[in-house]
Amino acid sequence: MFDIAVIEDPAAAEVSLDPVRAQLLAALAQPGSATALAARVGLPRQKVNYHLRALERHGLVELVEERRKGNVTERILRATAASYVISPAALGAVQPDPDRAPDRLSARWLLALAARLVRDVGDLLSGSARAGKPVATFALDGTVRFATAADRAAFAEELTRAVTGLVAKYHDDGAAHGRDHHVVVALHPSITGRPAPGAPATDPATTPTTAPATDVSEHPRDERLES
Repeated sequence: MFDIAVIEDPAAAEVSLDPVRAQLLAALAQPGSATALAARVGLPRQKVNYHLRALERHGLVELVEERRKGNVTERILRATAASYVISPAALGAVQPDPDRAPDRLSARWLLALAARLVRDVGDLLSGSARAGKPVATFALDGTVRFATAADRAAFAEELTRAVTGLVAKYHDDGAAHGRDHHVVVALHPSITGRPAPGAPATDPATTPTTAPATDVSEHPRDERLES
């Protein structure tokens, strides 16, 4: 069972977004049968079985074991991951494209970059699973509190120079067996008071923000700098 899995297939994404099926996926973080799940979610066993078959067809749950009880065989299922992320690839032609309107100061461009990061890392995870090899990635996540907007702007400028210098230092066009890596650097205000998964959502416009957070992540793709 993976800690997190990326859903790339549109049909699987549709299945996972059904509220009842999402509830069953959460319950199946621990293996269970349709009978046990029915009692937990308050639905008839036949209905739970219907939803479980849909989840199983799309690889979101898997069979753990079969138990014989008299004349009945009880199937024990488990979710294939503790949590899921839907890849922008599932949106096909309408997935975000950060190359369409690059703008370092645009929150929407940052969102497009983040969407591409999810899509690309999802592709890498799928490929690594097929090859049986790990993915070489690196990420940093931190928080910095700025006293003024001027300090934030100065930080962004200094960060840009530092990352640009590192790319210039280590980038090697002549490396015959080298592999390109994609570098993404982001800075955005932190959000506090975010509800737990499954809890009612709050309005970001009325939610106070604290210090901007700095995320630096790296994964194999190409050697471009974006900040």
